[in-house]
Amino acid sequence: MTSSSSRDRVQELALSRRRLLGLGALCTAAVSFGFGARPAAAAATKSLRFGVIADCQYADADTTGTRHYRESVAKLREAVAAFNGADLDFAFHLGDFVDRFAESFATVVPIFNELRVAKHHVLGNHDFQMPLQDLLHTLDLQAPYYHFRRDGWRFVVVNTNDISLYGNPEGSEKYQLAQEMYDRLLAEGAPNAQTWNGAVGEEQLAWLRQVLDGARSRGEKVVLNAHHPIYPKDAYNAWNDDELVELVTSYDNVVAWFNGHKHEGNYGFTGGKHFVTFHGMVELDTNAYATVQVLDDRFQIDGFGREPDRVLPFGSPAVEPATSSTTSHR
Repeated sequence: MTSSSSRDRVQELALSRRRLLGLGALCTAAVSFGFGARPAAAAATKSLRFGVIADCQYADADTTGTRHYRESVAKLREAVAAFNGADLDFAFHLGDFVDRFAESFATVVPIFNELRVAKHHVLGNHDFQMPLQDLLHTLDLQAPYYHFRRDGWRFVVVNTNDISLYGNPEGSEKYQLAQEMYDRLLAEGAPNAQTWNGAVGEEQLAWLRQVLDGARSRGEKVVLNAHHPIYPKDAYNAWNDDELVELVTSYDNVVAWFNGHKHEGNYGFTGGKHFVTFHGMVELDTNAYATVQVLDDRFQIDGFGREPDRVLPFGSPAVEPATSSTTSHR
């Protein structure tokens, strides 16, 4: 090789090295840019992150008690703006998008649709201001329960209004079944014998088992999303809460059950699973929403307004985040 060729080769190698270093710097900057600080362990790749809102429950109605119905418009706009400024993959609303009046949807649906990420609705008891098929069309849903896959995770939406007195036409088979279930719980003195609760029916339970079996066979972790809580015991729980807890805790790949409905929020841990009730947006004059970051060994929930921060290690109870004093209640 001539000396001229050697010099050319050295210059080429040096140029390649500078390009690689520049590419590395760009990758580091891209990963670092996002919504809040990311742990060093997650800096190498972008982790899955999604938004959560519960119980917007808008109505053009005066404040009643602690429920500020009209203020939900401004609160929803704030949450949508925050989510659009974040590095999110999708967002959930966990039911009760409106409080009453079918026309209420015309106010809040366009605001929620300003989200620049995939949007997923869970049906709540107050949402049944119209027949089910009309409700599904209004919220751009194909079915009242469904599932989707993201980055090795299976997200399952459960319809806990399936067997209920408000979600089925009076006289229908499901209405009759709901009346029998409610009467039985009432006779037993069950705390969740409330007309604003519902249950998951047998057909949906069979579907849910099939989805969970499929996710397990593919090595996917699962998050279930519903409107009603099922644990701990509470007046707001789905009517067949014990059956649902037994089902979801029997799958080692299920990590958590997320829900709304109980506006003051709640948390429980049993069978190695997290049960998180997110705070209702409609309550009080402060907001409530969250983002959830999926890390290798835990969920990191960053709460805004009344929603607290939480760290949920997979298979272990929640722990207080190290930065809770500075990041909670923003």
